[in-house]
Amino acid sequence: MKKIYLIIFFIALSGSSFAQMKLIKKLLSNEKDTLRKASFLPIPSFGYAQETGFQFGVGAIFGFYVDRKDTLNRPSSITLNLNYSTKKAYNMSTILDVWGKENNLHYIGELRFKRMPFNFYGVGNSTSEANEDKLIQQQFKVLLQAEKQLLPKTYSGISLGFENYEYNDLQPDGIFNANPYYKNRNGTVLYIGVSQAYDSRNNNNYTTKGFFIRGTYQYAPDIFSEGSFTGSQIKFDLRNFWKLSNKFSFGVQGLYNIITGKNTPVYLLQQMGNDEMMRGYYNGRFRDKNLLVAQGELRYRYNTRFGATLFGGTGTVWGNDQFNARGFKPNYGAGLRYFFDPEKGISIRLDYGVGEKRSNEQRQSGFYISIAEAF
Repeated sequence: MKKIYLIIFFIALSGSSFAQMKLIKKLLSNEKDTLRKASFLPIPSFGYAQETGFQFGVGAIFGFYVDRKDTLNRPSSITLNLNYSTKKAYNMSTILDVWGKENNLHYIGELRFKRMPFNFYGVGNSTSEANEDKLIQQQFKVLLQAEKQLLPKTYSGISLGFENYEYNDLQPDGIFNANPYYKNRNGTVLYIGVSQAYDSRNNNNYTTKGFFIRGTYQYAPDIFSEGSFTGSQIKFDLRNFWKLSNKFSFGVQGLYNIITGKNTPVYLLQQMGNDEMMRGYYNGRFRDKNLLVAQGELRYRYNTRFGATLFGGTGTVWGNDQFNARGFKPNYGAGLRYFFDPEKGISIRLDYGVGEKRSNEQRQSGFYISIAEAF
């Protein structure tokens, strides 16, 4: 009987090993998916950002084409994520990015519930590390956006968003509680918006050639409690990419965001620094009503599975009528790429970014593990 158990055990072990080898071979294969099949990858969710620490959980990525026969149809994706971090942050999110037939319709959606600790340093472009105040932020967010192609590569869209924030200051004597400017710290915002975009990129996940620009206007009416935010937010996102060779490409991006209105809360101020722009800066270390960022990225694709990048940029935030050209801060860094869906250009990236060295402070820097390109 023991021999039978041993035989069954070794058969199961061999089958498991065979399945693992088959999976590894598939994940490292350089062969392209000429059938443009849908890909579903349930994976252990992991990541890292200096705001949250290491993140662990479960997730799934579903990549597909609405029209597999149309080779010009852009890849669509649905991402599900549930994770917890070493800094006791948790995040539940669903992100939707769907391109319709002939790319005539584009749908963007986000549903997120997040609770995370973060450090608050005040408002402005010259905040000090000495003023660090530890807070707990709880966020609930819903975003629905639809764009229609009215002219070739030109899209007009509408959006509807809802956000709710709650903050808890862990240091009663910190600047968040002490400064009356930050009193509008908890609240709800409902906004409606319109957008206009032009998009000639060859791939919306991993772009090597093409031009993209989108302008967005969002308005938040006064429908909640007295003292809540009422006003507008305007965003511009401009990108251009050049293919230098079969393996090298270069891309640039410019971002300009502004918020205007009454009772602007801390949580709606523009924040500089995250895993997508000004990598190396703690997200929200510098925040204000205006944000202007420019960055460039040299991309190297070693083969269909692996790549690398060098990036650099500059950015600043400022209040109304307080723009200072000398306030721009630098960032630079490098990263590695693994493409788990090469045909659609969906990647896992590891980036390390470096920022400025302020007086009496350590040089700002950050390490990131993320899914999809920064821009």
